[in-house]
Amino acid sequence: MNPMPSPAWLAGAWLLATALLVAAGLAEGAQGGAARAATRQVFVSSEKDDALTAYDARSGQQLAAWRQCRRPRHLQLSPDRARLYVACSDDHRVDVVDVATRKTVASLPVGDDPELFDLSQDGRTLYVSNEEDALLSAYDTGSGKRVFAVAVGEEPEGVRVSADGRQVYVASEVANLVHVVDVASRKVVRNIRVGNRPRRLLLVRGGKELWVSNELSASVSVIRTDTLEVVQTIAFAPRGMRAEDVTPVGMAASGDGTHAYIGLGRANHVAVVEVASRRVQDYVLVGRRAWGLALSRDNARLYVANGLSDDVSVVDTASRKAVATLKAGRVPHSVAIDD
Repeated sequence: MNPMPSPAWLAGAWLLATALLVAAGLAEGAQGGAARAATRQVFVSSEKDDALTAYDARSGQQLAAWRQCRRPRHLQLSPDRARLYVACSDDHRVDVVDVATRKTVASLPVGDDPELFDLSQDGRTLYVSNEEDALLSAYDTGSGKRVFAVAVGEEPEGVRVSADGRQVYVASEVANLVHVVDVASRKVVRNIRVGNRPRRLLLVRGGKELWVSNELSASVSVIRTDTLEVVQTIAFAPRGMRAEDVTPVGMAASGDGTHAYIGLGRANHVAVVEVASRRVQDYVLVGRRAWGLALSRDNARLYVANGLSDDVSVVDTASRKAVATLKAGRVPHSVAIDD
């Protein structure tokens, strides 16, 4: 017959079982009901004011404006949407801002003149284009340490991580190329010729296509990501606008994948493109020099930073009309929405 466990052993076993149950409950809460509530803020960076502005996404009312750093440009939320990353071009760093409190919680030195960046799907790696040094640099967001850097063409700007995270695409404004960087080998494995002065990159069709805005070609190049070849060029010609003023830069895609929106710069319009057919369906009049774009998560509102009219147009995507204008700081660059 097996001896009866001692009272001390029973007490220890009970404590261990209780601890395991509590830990399991915490893990379940972290995965389930403990999701962070959206703050419903719209953030806009202003290059000339060295500032960020926050607006209420429902009312459009300005909530706060504060000096962030010298020449803030690209904005991007972390995958959990709790942190806002800010490219501080003239301070050579990327700031990390707590979305709820609007306080800076970290600053990552990332080399000279960061303009655009992208985050890996897990948020652990930050890929930055260093315009002055012609580099793509990768940084660990936890430690702030540089993981690697790869030489690319002159004046790199747009950066996009592939859908599977294995490649990073980088646009070189001067070389008119999109460089494909293999993350595992840390090497450029393909150079893809696109239009004149490629600026921004957008993945559509579940990552099967990479769209490239060509500022001085008034077009978007469509690249198949399996073959890494340009399969089509989408041209823009809004009525009444001079060809040289059609300068596409910022892009955004609807969450359902049906439409893409392209800011046409000095043409003061946003092009609405059906993704499946790659056809331009409409042009929406906005402010002067339509630049950075962001869509609400319900796809109902498109926010357009207008760099020369110092404001943000709010476009109703159903009617395809600007329905509100938010006064911004000088030379607004990018928009990010926590909704």
